[in-house]
Amino acid sequence: MTVAISGVHVLVDDPKAALSFYRDILGLTVKNEVSRDEFTWITLTTPSQPEIEIVLEQPHAGRSQDDGDAVAALLAKGELQMLQLRTDDLATTFDKLAAAPGVEVLQEPTDQFWGVRDAAVRDPSGNMIRIAQA
Repeated sequence: MTVAISGVHVLVDDPKAALSFYRDILGLTVKNEVSRDEFTWITLTTPSQPEIEIVLEQPHAGRSQDDGDAVAALLAKGELQMLQLRTDDLATTFDKLAAAPGVEVLQEPTDQFWGVRDAAVRDPSGNMIRIAQA
């Protein structure tokens, strides 16, 4: 028996701003986009791992108003789990991120004591994104 990661969900408050970040800056590919009522789910993949999907979804999509409000409050505070990515060119990726509107730099590229070189930013919704040199 084998188990593999097929996808992760990232909560975003503004799907258009998130799409610009993940597609236009990070270079992910849109695999699917579904809208229902006032909500949108956008599925993206990376060129190197097309089998793993990153799904952008809004806090109130598929949740009660109270649960959506609670998740939205955590998102606004930047208290949701981080997304970890890797790139073959951390310097260039970081420069693109640092120059993009709506992106907050948390950490410039740094050699960590556990052996990786990485950087950290917040996406336009406030999610922490750590990107490591592959």
